Amino acid sequence: MLGIVAAVLFFVAFLINAAELGTNDVFSSTNVMLLGLMCLALHVAGVGAGLARRR
Repeated sequence: MLGIVAAVLFFVAFLINAAELGTNDVFSSTNVMLLGLMCLALHVAGVGAGLARRR
């Protein structure tokens, strides 16, 4: 799930950068990209994968 969120955030960052939208400092393309990288790192680390059942 976090991998999909990261992909969406990367796409939004690309759109902000490609369209050269004038956004405030919070929603700049760099900040959105860093949020995407954070979600991708959490996804690779296994956070949010659910509980694994052991037998």
